[in-house]
Amino acid sequence: MIRALILIALGALVLAVAWKGQQSGELPAGSNFLRPYRPNRDDQPLSFRFHLALYYCGGMALAVWGLMALVGLAAAPEWR
Repeated sequence: MIRALILIALGALVLAVAWKGQQSGELPAGSNFLRPYRPNRDDQPLSFRFHLALYYCGGMALAVWGLMALVGLAAAPEWR
C-alpha cells in the first residue's frame, strides 16, 4: 500500500513540474555539459513541447500505475 502511495505522489510531483513549466514557459530538462538545460517556449518550441509531453505522459503513467496498484489491478514495484 505504501509503495502505491509513493507512486501516486511521484506522479503528482512530475505533473506539478509540468504544470509549472507550462505556466512559466520553461522546463528543467537535464544538463548541457556543466550548465542546466532549460528549454523555453520562445527559443526552443519543439524541444519545449517534447519535454512537456514527456513530463505529462510520465506523470500520468506513474499516477495511474499507483492507482492501479492501490486497488489491486497491477503489481506494486519491489523496492529494496
